[in-house]
Amino acid sequence: MIAGKFRALYGRAPEIISRAPGRIEFIGNHTDYNGGTVLGASIDLSVAVALARRPDGVRRFASDGREPPVLLPADRLEKQSGPDAWINYPLGVLAALPAFGLRPPGGFDYLAASDLPVGAGLSSSAAIELASALAFLEAAGEATPRETLVKVARQAENDFVGVPCGILDQGVSAFGRTDHLVFIDCRGPRFGLVPLPAGAHFWIFNTHTRHALVDGLYAARHRECVEAARALGVPLLADVTPAALAAAEPKLSPLAFRRARHIVEEIARVEATVAALRAGDLAGVGRLLTASHHSSRTLFENSTTELDFLAEALAGAPHVYGARLTGGGFGGAVMALTDGDFDAARARAVADAYAKSFGTDPGILHARTSDGAALLA
Repeated sequence: MIAGKFRALYGRAPEIISRAPGRIEFIGNHTDYNGGTVLGASIDLSVAVALARRPDGVRRFASDGREPPVLLPADRLEKQSGPDAWINYPLGVLAALPAFGLRPPGGFDYLAASDLPVGAGLSSSAAIELASALAFLEAAGEATPRETLVKVARQAENDFVGVPCGILDQGVSAFGRTDHLVFIDCRGPRFGLVPLPAGAHFWIFNTHTRHALVDGLYAARHRECVEAARALGVPLLADVTPAALAAAEPKLSPLAFRRARHIVEEIARVEATVAALRAGDLAGVGRLLTASHHSSRTLFENSTTELDFLAEALAGAPHVYGARLTGGGFGGAVMALTDGDFDAARARAVADAYAKSFGTDPGILHARTSDGAALLA
């Protein structure tokens, strides 16, 4: 499909096509930049990038639904704003490549197309970064390990786009595999796979809400965690044990203690979730997911009224093991882990209850796992 759109837009066929999936943050909320562990799943919705080289040093960027292309010379990597701000993701990748000893391509025609809902907490940003990185490296005749690819994409988002995210999004999109969850020890980082028990299903309910100050709130939580770690005398909150945190509570501000407690307990929940998955205990996994959401709501305060409504309604619904917000929070989506008897009609009943309370209909997505980022042509 993207090849036809590329030909219609640029009058020639693409030389390279790449794809990177969106991801579900299964559990491990805000633990990645704190040096902890996380679990995520790459899903069957993705961003595709088509590219063809050109000899004149001009780079033309377009995305499906945003035409005509934006023209930029290859020697300019200036941050874009307004309707063209989406270009900062591929520009950030181009800016990051030399830091890893990788040569970016010169001129090219570029088209991105996505079936990922933007703002749903499924990380369309990491997907476009990884798909772009694969296409750029292929165009430049460069190769690099997948671990480096993840670091390139994360640096693009941290340093160029300006979002202080951890490595969860890019790592899951890069290392995903069908019927598996990706486990990341973010301190390494170290990547692994955990088989998903048969009969497990993911349902995503998108509130279509996004806090106007979401980027600033994300950065504020990052800063609060750094300050809490400093007060505890450790480099990262992953270095704090539950016992040490309890002992240190009197010397912490109430806010710092809440943020640190969420991270320390969330890391423990990730480990418990891995054990429950390996044992095939989906009911136990569901309880951990629901506990994760409660912690996000009360300790980390990155939930919203809409997310709380959905998480509570889903956790109490038949055939649902558990539910929690997925992604950075402050809006976005809730993920429910269900058995195979939770179907579209049951999902619709939850959505109707939400619409009655909030006056808008949430998007419903029955997501499936998929393989990670790859070159397609």
